[in-house]
Amino acid sequence: MTMNDLVSTINAFVWSPPLVFLCLGTGLYFSIKTRFLQLRHIKEMWRLIFQAKASDTGISPFQALSMTLAGRVGTGNIAGVATAITFGGPGALFWMWVVAFLGASSAFVESTLGQVYKENINGEYRGGPAFYIEKGLGMKRYAWVFAFVTIISCGLLLPGVQANAIADSMQTAFGVDTSITAVALALLVGFIIFGGLRRIARFASAAVPFMAVAYVGVALFIILINITQVPAMLWLIISSALGFNSAFGAILGLAIMWGVRRGVYSNEAGQGTAPHASSAASVSHPAKQGLVQAFSIYVDTLFVCTATGFMLLILGLYNVEAADGSALYTGIPGVGAGSGYVQQAMEMLMPGFGNIFVAVALFFFAFTTVLAYYYIAETNVSYINRYVARPWLSLVLKFSVIGAVVYGTLRTAELAWGLGDIGVGLMAWLNIAAILMLRKPAFDCLADYEAQKALGVDPVFNPHALGIKDAEYWEKRLEAKESLE
Repeated sequence: MTMNDLVSTINAFVWSPPLVFLCLGTGLYFSIKTRFLQLRHIKEMWRLIFQAKASDTGISPFQALSMTLAGRVGTGNIAGVATAITFGGPGALFWMWVVAFLGASSAFVESTLGQVYKENINGEYRGGPAFYIEKGLGMKRYAWVFAFVTIISCGLLLPGVQANAIADSMQTAFGVDTSITAVALALLVGFIIFGGLRRIARFASAAVPFMAVAYVGVALFIILINITQVPAMLWLIISSALGFNSAFGAILGLAIMWGVRRGVYSNEAGQGTAPHASSAASVSHPAKQGLVQAFSIYVDTLFVCTATGFMLLILGLYNVEAADGSALYTGIPGVGAGSGYVQQAMEMLMPGFGNIFVAVALFFFAFTTVLAYYYIAETNVSYINRYVARPWLSLVLKFSVIGAVVYGTLRTAELAWGLGDIGVGLMAWLNIAAILMLRKPAFDCLADYEAQKALGVDPVFNPHALGIKDAEYWEKRLEAKESLE
């Protein structure tokens, strides 16, 4: 059995139908329980993004959002969308939308929990699933399992996917040898991650918003000049997603599976990655950052992923394969799924510019995602160091991430994506189970936030008032405030 065969076998188990239903079902449950906060609080989400500033120990909500988007907006928004359409048909994009809409509520729950149970470690806010699993559920072994899986996934498996996509796009656009790309990426990643949290946050808050706006702007331009094709394109997406399209009806199951898989990979809702960055934000109430992170799902999937999908579909520049590998539709002959797929389509739409534009966009999206993965893994190393102080673990992690970037750059795209899918799937299984068991504190935080807003005051969190225990940071903050009074 080859390495690719082994990875495919593991993926078939990890990404079995139960995980697909778990992702969708959890998002639907949380949406109903929160009375669809992702619709009710859109205006409040936007207001909160720019409300607070960074503190000595934390970063601003906007920086936390940018770091989260650095993790969410990556190669999955470009190459991942192309892959979903290739193996699931145009309907896969619809199921990515469904995952995004329902996943916004999951993002709220996990990020709010991250804030509730965060800690101040060595002068920086740290939090995430390992912290709230231990404190909220009292399950230390479970927390250690999540921390270990996340360090392996984000420190070793996932960076390779992003690096591989960068190398592929640079070779397609500029003819740059992959070995040169590997060295350049290793140096750039090393320079930033050795600078700590604030350097990562500053880079992400500058690069991610700029490239996201530019990418969506180009997509809007393409849509506007082909506006007459939009109704047909939308019907193609919906009919394929619901099994009405004669050409793609036979792969309805694949459309759902690939749409959910790539949707979860792209927006990371429920996966457990976002709470790490959101926990680092300085806010007066956990629900504030929960709402900000719910909005980040919209930016990732409804804006950036949709931009890629529309650019491919509006003029038929995509390919679709059946489960047996036979061609159901061929819009770009001789091109397989991946970033090169999107580059060639964009070059056909905008000769002399499209190929280069996608390569540059993919570089910034994927590079910032590597940085986000490092921060996530490093936070879980900090969690472990609370019990077995091994300062050298952080140094080992830094070099492991750099090594993973080099390795991923030089390996095949199929293997890189397969390994990344395993990492995402394992984290999703562990985290979704945890937030389902620990949902009450998040729901209570939302109700408390809404009650204080109704009184016309800026909400302030008091864990004692909600009966929430082991919220160590907030308890100390409350004690300090009471001592001053």
